[in-house]
Amino acid sequence: MTAFHQRLMERVGPVWERTHQHPFVTGLGDGTLPVESFRYYMKQDYLYLIDYAKMFALASVKAYDLGTSAKFAALQESTLNTEMSLHRQYAERFGISREELEATEPSFVLIAYTSYMLKVAQQGSLAELVSALLPCTWSYWEIGKRLAKVEGALEHELYGEWVRMYSSDEFGELAKWLIEIMDQLAEGKSEQELARLEEHFVVTSRLEYLFWDMAYRRELWPC
Repeated sequence: MTAFHQRLMERVGPVWERTHQHPFVTGLGDGTLPVESFRYYMKQDYLYLIDYAKMFALASVKAYDLGTSAKFAALQESTLNTEMSLHRQYAERFGISREELEATEPSFVLIAYTSYMLKVAQQGSLAELVSALLPCTWSYWEIGKRLAKVEGALEHELYGEWVRMYSSDEFGELAKWLIEIMDQLAEGKSEQELARLEEHFVVTSRLEYLFWDMAYRRELWPC
């Protein structure tokens, strides 16, 4: 029997490949990404991480066993107190202060993305929550691994740290754990339920693409 994550990958393959080919992503690898686009991304991503942490908190509440609940709680703590601290330190290298990060106005894509995820998390099952959360972590790992193969990407003075972070074994372990949880939660579900999980996964994968595009163009609102 095919693991559910393989079905998800087949469904979003074209979307993820388009993401891999986006000039923001390719620019991270070859160093051609405009610094201002990366600065814009860093600020929007900081706001994203705040709601991303809330997803882990809600997952901890919805988890069916103590071990899974504890893992999600630990991920929330790590996001708020480790990842966001590293994010602030990295942002400082680009001249972005903590005050500037926290004063960032959210873009329309960020609002759409996080609002969708939190709605799924609050109204849906744990399986639905994970299906909406997974594209971020999994796609970043895939991007990191591919960029790590680009000559000089890991050593780039501006973007090398980003590539090293998301291609790392540590980040890969997190992605693999979430993929495994997704497969476990999908077991025994009806086709109607699986289709709903797939829908959430596709929507947030598309929003991931739009997030990269928004950051590249530094677009707050289209009008």
